[in-house]
Amino acid sequence: MREKIPAPVLALLRRLHRAGFEAYPVGGCVRDIWRGVPPHDWDIAVSALPQQVEALFADCRVIETGLRHGTVTVLAGGYPVEITSFRGESGYTDGRRPDSVQFGVSLQQDLARRDFTIGAVAWDVQNDCLIDPYGGQQDWQARLLRAVGNPERRFAEDGLRVLRGLRFAATLGLTVEPATAAALRRCAPMLRRIAPERVREELEKLLCGEYAAPVLREYIGTVGVVLPELLPMVGFAQRNPHHNRDVWEHTLAVLQNVPAERTLRWAALLHDVAKPQCCTVDEKGIRHFYGHQAAGAGVAEKLLRRLRCETRLVDDVTELIRIHDIRFEATEAMAVRWAGRWGERRFLQFLALRRADTLGQAAPEQAQPYYEAMIAHLAAAREKHACFTLRELAVNGEDLLALGCRGKAVGQTLEALLHAVQEGRLPNQKAALLASLQTKAAAAGESDGFCKPL
Repeated sequence: MREKIPAPVLALLRRLHRAGFEAYPVGGCVRDIWRGVPPHDWDIAVSALPQQVEALFADCRVIETGLRHGTVTVLAGGYPVEITSFRGESGYTDGRRPDSVQFGVSLQQDLARRDFTIGAVAWDVQNDCLIDPYGGQQDWQARLLRAVGNPERRFAEDGLRVLRGLRFAATLGLTVEPATAAALRRCAPMLRRIAPERVREELEKLLCGEYAAPVLREYIGTVGVVLPELLPMVGFAQRNPHHNRDVWEHTLAVLQNVPAERTLRWAALLHDVAKPQCCTVDEKGIRHFYGHQAAGAGVAEKLLRRLRCETRLVDDVTELIRIHDIRFEATEAMAVRWAGRWGERRFLQFLALRRADTLGQAAPEQAQPYYEAMIAHLAAAREKHACFTLRELAVNGEDLLALGCRGKAVGQTLEALLHAVQEGRLPNQKAALLASLQTKAAAAGESDGFCKPL
């Protein structure tokens, strides 16, 4: 494994060893190497105190990431390496952080404080061997997520570990070991004490996991502690010819079928969140959900703002929910019109969400052909330099003012011209567009040159 450690990180470890300190890569970076995935982060546990680490790397850029808890970050050849002193912890009054930290403990004691066995591991670089006192590698091979020691105690120490566990299950495809799963469910109320930003960070990683849908299905009661808006969807039958799943199972199918990108995953999770509250039943017993799009956008906005999501994400998700049920034919004119109205980024997101939505309905065979046709139409329109927006129209407001258009008629006429070009009724050529306006005005007998919308 030693050969898989980047040279700058290996040099940093050797400097620590030459200074007489124990130093080991630990946690996720070791696990990532098991998985055959290049580690995103490098964490080193060391017998040195934080001040000793800072002094040893005085010639490097050092960031005091969490000095109180023994962590400094050293930038080594472009790699930010977190170096944390061996430590023990005690007292978790706030259910999030230790009340006190004790340095000078052994590596074994340091690993004992970690949450899950697959992260309570270290690599002895000098002897090129794994240090695994809690069977993390065996659990990994069995595809199990197991807490270190007493699971309820681990979750009581830090309530966020409840969501971390679900995130690992969703991203790594692990089954939560029964005792750990039971403790995870019992400790779920502790999530209410965690800062919204931290909850959001774990939720988004969970949502973007390859196995997000099965994890959410199994642990909806746990996730519902922080996302109670989801709970009314569970088991809510749609009783509609378009659907063969309840609202929650349909939602999970949509989630699983959109790309693992957080805007789309949030939109998929919440696109039908207002269906239970918007449900009506007709005389034939068929359920309808009129207005659930706008109502769902409102629910989603409150939820995402509660989690302190950035404004752009809130806007993108709520708009996708608001428009997700719009239907139009798969033609080039429609691709140009709606891409022009929403922008290409949102249009592509809409198509991805619509494809996933249809895959989760009673006639999934329609999803892929429609999606592929619209993508092809959009590409063809780009090739032809189609007119997507008013900016690309061959005439502008000044041209219309010169014809005598005034007030609201200017904007209305430009929009009408844009639609005529997008639908192929007029070419996007200045002379042709102005001639069309003059002909319309003459036919209408407009002596003052006022431009009627087409």
